[in-house]
Amino acid sequence: MAIEQLGKKIKEIRLKRGMTLKVLAEKTGFSISFLSQLERGKSSATLESLKKISVVFGVNPSYFFEEEEADSDRPLIMEQRMDAHHIYYKDLGTALSKRDFAPLYVVLKPGQIEGNLITHPGQEFLYVIEGTLTVRLEDQVYELGPSESIMMDSTRPHYWYNYTDKEVRLLCVSSEVRGG
Repeated sequence: MAIEQLGKKIKEIRLKRGMTLKVLAEKTGFSISFLSQLERGKSSATLESLKKISVVFGVNPSYFFEEEEADSDRPLIMEQRMDAHHIYYKDLGTALSKRDFAPLYVVLKPGQIEGNLITHPGQEFLYVIEGTLTVRLEDQVYELGPSESIMMDSTRPHYWYNYTDKEVRLLCVSSEVRGG
C-alpha cells in the first residue's frame, strides 16, 4: 500500500541521518505523535507536511514517491498515489544525482485546499499545464490557468491550492535543497 511505503521511506531517511522523532518534530513543527503515525502508515501526508519534511532532510518531495527500481519502465499508477496522498509527484530530473534544481510534474486533486503557508530555501517556478491553480504568496493570491506561470523566492511564505472540481496539472521547478 502506497501510504505505508511513504512512512517507511520517511523513517528510513530519518534513521540514516541519525535523527530522532523528537528532533524531526522540532525541525518541522509537527508533533511526535503525528510523525510516528506517518512513519507507521497510520496517517497520510499533505503537501505541506511533505514539503517541510523534505526540507529538513534536504531531499526533493518526489524522493518519497520514487519507485524501488529506478530504471524500471513500469508506468506509475497515478490514481493510487493520489488517493493515498492527495497529491502526485513525478520527478522529471532523475538522470542526475547532483543537481541545482528539480523539475517535478505535479497533480493536485480537486478540492485540494488544505495547507498552511510554508517557506524553504531556494526558488520555485510553477507552470500550469491544465486546470486553475491558486497560489498564495504571503498575503497575495494569484490564480493561474493553463500556460500561465509564476516564479517566486520560496523563502517567502507560500502555498498552492486547487479550489476547483477538476485536477490541476503543473510543472514545478525548484532549486534543489541541500543539507540535512
